[in-house]
Amino acid sequence: MPATTIAIANQKGGVGKTTTTVNLGDALARMGIPTLIVDMDPQANATSSLGFEKQAGAGIYEPLLSGADPINRAVAARSNLWLIPAELDLAAAELELSREENYLEKLRSSLTRLKKSNDLEAILIDCPPTLGLLSMNSLCAADHLLVTLQSEYLALEGLGQIVGVIDQLKQSGANPNLSLGGIVMTMYDNRTRLSYEVWQEVNHHYPEVIFRTAIPRTVRLSECPSFGKTIFEYDKDSLGAKAYRAFSKEVRNRFFS
Repeated sequence: MPATTIAIANQKGGVGKTTTTVNLGDALARMGIPTLIVDMDPQANATSSLGFEKQAGAGIYEPLLSGADPINRAVAARSNLWLIPAELDLAAAELELSREENYLEKLRSSLTRLKKSNDLEAILIDCPPTLGLLSMNSLCAADHLLVTLQSEYLALEGLGQIVGVIDQLKQSGANPNLSLGGIVMTMYDNRTRLSYEVWQEVNHHYPEVIFRTAIPRTVRLSECPSFGKTIFEYDKDSLGAKAYRAFSKEVRNRFFS
């Protein structure tokens, strides 16, 4: 079966998007699900969070524009986990894409062979914190969108916007099969009423897709990217590790069972 492709996105930065991508990828790999992470964010935070540096000519930029198979750009990040890094040139890709025909389909074309590979079961795409052409390409290449949502009221407005983008892509035919695969609450503080109220509000509107596990705001989760480690490597018994382990089991049961 083709690998299931999940784009992790939110047009707002600092909402745990990359943290979720990296730790979900490592968790799925540890569960025996061969996983590839594609770093589509020019900031390359997923790349650095896994201990790699962005280098010109070593990442997704050229395959994205040419449609070439990016398999030779994939690096072994962990056991059962691979990464196609972001690179220095990726920041210029938005302008280059705007000049291309079928500019929304470039990443999907590039990932076609990898998606059909028997070596992979999951492809996770870490999107930039915008709704520009890099994110649109990611959504057009995905089967499902996973939204990371910070536990604050202003985040609800952005959620409505990104759900609207899904509808537009489906109705236009750019990706008629794209689904809102899940919403995970991040930076959750169970000591505050606000976090609970936001979770309740999202659960009211999207009961079928919100994950039961909320990711807490913890120091350990904020520290581990600077060491190039996932939370399971940095502190496997921490509150953050336990939360991402539980969340990843929900993802496995929803998409890979």
